Amino acid sequence: MTIVRLGYVAMSMELKNASPSKTMTFSQFQKIDDRDAALRKLEKISLENLHNTLRLLKHNAASDIHFYRLTSRLIPLANHEELLDWDYMKPLKEMLVEIGNYAKKHKIRIDFHPDHFVLINSPKEHIFKNSIRTLKLHYLLLKGMGIDAAHRCVMHVGGNYDETEKSLERFVDNWMDVPRAIQKMIMLENDDTSFTLEETLYLCEKLDIPLVFDYHHHLAHHHNENWQDHWDRVLNTWRNSPLPIKMHISSPKSEKEFRHHSDYVDMSMFFDFLKEIKGSTPQIDCMIEAKMKDEALFKLMEEIKQRKDVEVIDGSSFHLI
Repeated sequence: MTIVRLGYVAMSMELKNASPSKTMTFSQFQKIDDRDAALRKLEKISLENLHNTLRLLKHNAASDIHFYRLTSRLIPLANHEELLDWDYMKPLKEMLVEIGNYAKKHKIRIDFHPDHFVLINSPKEHIFKNSIRTLKLHYLLLKGMGIDAAHRCVMHVGGNYDETEKSLERFVDNWMDVPRAIQKMIMLENDDTSFTLEETLYLCEKLDIPLVFDYHHHLAHHHNENWQDHWDRVLNTWRNSPLPIKMHISSPKSEKEFRHHSDYVDMSMFFDFLKEIKGSTPQIDCMIEAKMKDEALFKLMEEIKQRKDVEVIDGSSFHLI
């Protein structure tokens, strides 16, 4: 039997005043005459984001949710070129340790998904360097939490730049300049416009990177590829990972807006996938990318409980039987 665990992204629709992504723009920062006071304000916002992250983890533990994506916006302006002298980790140390200890105690798998401007295959050196700086921030946050950073950061391949093969090879070339600790942190996912499952697998197999299969993206962009033909290859990319295989699940907003995520998950679409992979892996962790966040997870689980081909384990997990 295969165990399926569901997770959600960053925000809760149930917890009030619990945003982990509160921010400050650089223009707001500049309006504070005293630079030290401005930095203290940034630290206060960052600590509030971390405090709300801990609240979200407690909400997850109470709801039997074992998989959660941290927001990449925990520390506003952390990598701004005018603030590179700011030691943002020092004032956050205690809170990060508390978050990491809680996640480990309650066995909650946590990871990140940096924003789309993180481009390892960019032909522009300054974009590549900024991308590495952003990835280093994610690494330092995980290290500060005491979490093994291996395969905790999922990314897209990057820009296509109207030349797929060259863009893939540029990723390989630039990968050689990525620090080893950050390389170990990375997972890659197929996207909905630029790089298909097979193209992403090329990189994952060549560079020993786990592939996070996004089923919705595949349906939107596949060049007539049959994903089932590649599933064993996807599984094999996880052979050296300490974590269970991971995938993304979402549903189209509409036929017209097929690439956009819906508020909730279409259960029949999800089980079209699960029926194909049942028994191929002992466990699969499925990150729900739906507008209604944890509410989408709760709704999906209520629908799943009515099925005859599952055995419910708890509030977010079930066996395929």
